[in-house]
Amino acid sequence: MNCGRAVMWLTGRRWLSVLVQECLNLRRLSFAGTSGGHKGRMAETPSIEAEAASELRAPTQQNGDTGGHATDERTPGRPEPAGAGVEPAPGDGKPATGSGEQAPAAAPGPGKRKKRRGATGERIVPPPKKRRAGVSFGDEHFAETSYYFEGGLRKVRPYYFDFQTYCKGRWVGHSLLHVFSTEFRAQPLAYYEAAVRAGRLHLNEEPVQDLSIVLKDNDFLRNTVHRHEPPVTAEPVRLLAENEDMVVVDKPSSIPVHPCGRFRHNTVIFILGKEHQLKELHPLHRLDRLTSGVLMFAKTAAVSERIHEQVRDRQLEKEYVCRVEGEFPTEEVTCKEPILVVSYKVGVCRVDTRGKPCETVFQRLSYNGHSSVVRCRPLTGRTHQIRVHLQFLGHPILNDPIYNSVAWGPSRGRGGHIPKTDEELLRDLVAEHQAKQSLDVLDLCEGDLSPGLSDTIAPSSELGKDCLEELTASAQKMDGAVEAAPQDLDKMALAPGNATETDAVNKEMDPLCAECRLVRQDPLPQDLVMFLHALRYKGPGFEYFSPMPAWAQDDWQED
Repeated sequence: MNCGRAVMWLTGRRWLSVLVQECLNLRRLSFAGTSGGHKGRMAETPSIEAEAASELRAPTQQNGDTGGHATDERTPGRPEPAGAGVEPAPGDGKPATGSGEQAPAAAPGPGKRKKRRGATGERIVPPPKKRRAGVSFGDEHFAETSYYFEGGLRKVRPYYFDFQTYCKGRWVGHSLLHVFSTEFRAQPLAYYEAAVRAGRLHLNEEPVQDLSIVLKDNDFLRNTVHRHEPPVTAEPVRLLAENEDMVVVDKPSSIPVHPCGRFRHNTVIFILGKEHQLKELHPLHRLDRLTSGVLMFAKTAAVSERIHEQVRDRQLEKEYVCRVEGEFPTEEVTCKEPILVVSYKVGVCRVDTRGKPCETVFQRLSYNGHSSVVRCRPLTGRTHQIRVHLQFLGHPILNDPIYNSVAWGPSRGRGGHIPKTDEELLRDLVAEHQAKQSLDVLDLCEGDLSPGLSDTIAPSSELGKDCLEELTASAQKMDGAVEAAPQDLDKMALAPGNATETDAVNKEMDPLCAECRLVRQDPLPQDLVMFLHALRYKGPGFEYFSPMPAWAQDDWQED
């Protein structure tokens, strides 16, 4: 029934719009069934493929690859390739009438990728690589370097490492010089200039020639550095339990759970991978670097999600033990003071009415005349919750390097009384630990310091431009060694007898590395211990304990 006859049969105006829509649908079906054999009919409407090609070209223009008129680099006599995804029109390769685009001579074969073309002289940005989802630390990462033990400390041999990142949105349109000067202040600009001359900076896997190059979307940056890690305690990471779902360890104080800041190999994740061949682990909770005790990992993402669901539903019970200043009350004490993060970068919190709600239950276990051992049950999981609540109660952890510091004022934060602004507090904390060469306690390094945090002491990693330029020549001689160094270090670690002591030292020195010329005093092992220990974790179907530490024993005495 055609449209004319349909209108004659209808008597109600309210059905007119329905009928018109039905007729249009019939025409579309008829058109779709005949378009494959009639080029003239195809020219009536823009093709779906041409629209798709238009969409695919949009991101290319955002990258600046085809801003303006692209130069024609076609082979004479051959048609210009259309955008990716455009199907060739049937026929002899001539453009379809009305489409305004030339069709490709042939579709690309499977596995082949067309080259992206830009205006003459413009830099082409390759598409981003696919990243593997999930945990990404494997044997190739664990083999970057090796450990050695000295003076009760676990140390990492210096190694070459590639810092890699895609261009952030806020960097687009800015030069590398601008990005390094504003966001990567761990080294002076003179260092990055010397690194360019030494071939250590790469953009899209091509050596950077000039820091004035302007970044585009999807640019891939790689910076090869000579990396040093702070020492941690030589105490082993002991396995408490392992089954098909979980791994539970007794974490020593001073060792971070996962790579962060200056720590990579001196972390629980890397130690378990290198020494226990336990890989692809998912941390189920976190402990502060200076906190020891029960630490749980899931072996699969599914188990991780299940445990995290239990945490969100408050089904997980946590019990800690600590040693605090003074005589803690004998009765049970509950603290519900809200906690506010003062600085995420420095890692400092305090009690404040604007903070997040928290609750911790405390019970004294013993008192030796000077300090008390206290059991702590955090009912919420805020950053530094136990440490901040104990400070507020006037009984900070005996050797807490942050919350038992004179930087908080005469009362050391008791009752929330802090006679200074947050900015003054942060500056005083940084100055105290910088003087002690213990910035790692604040998860900082010298290069992280801004003028607002430290006005009086220049970062020790700062090198004069003249000194760096003198080192550039010898750095250029090491261009090949930069790539080969990780393998060399691996061989030395696996077979130390193959190299003399002098050879080993030379391989761990780098002419552009400021850290190589610094002499840092090693911390004492006892200085890496804070008297806070995760004693027990319990959830539906599991319960794990860690032994009571020596400092929590009834007969323990301060040195």
